[in-house]
Amino acid sequence: MADRAFAEQLVNLTVKEVNELAQILKDEYGIEPAAAAVAVAAGPAAGAPAAEEKTSFDVVLKSAGASKLAVVKLVKELTGLGLKEAKEMVDGAPSVLKEGMAKADAEGLKKQLEEAGAEVELK
Repeated sequence: MADRAFAEQLVNLTVKEVNELAQILKDEYGIEPAAAAVAVAAGPAAGAPAAEEKTSFDVVLKSAGASKLAVVKLVKELTGLGLKEAKEMVDGAPSVLKEGMAKADAEGLKKQLEEAGAEVELK
């Protein structure tokens, strides 16, 4: 039965050790490990940094589109700015409306702005 120490040993194998283990499994037991499984097992041991999924998004207003007034009102409402500041932000597009938002929140904000006629981008 597998235990924690054995699992720890497997996780900490180097690429060379994984290849040797794969060869032993093939030669002595007739087990052909899938190349993908060997690559996955070797990935962390090789020291290659895992690609991180982006978790923080900036909502960028690219342009107000045809409905500038509606976009200004929505920017005012969403950012808590005064009417003058919201208008300046829309006039100064491209401009960052909100920074460091969660993906779902940023997409919701983008959808609202696009429905009002604005052109929006997530970065």
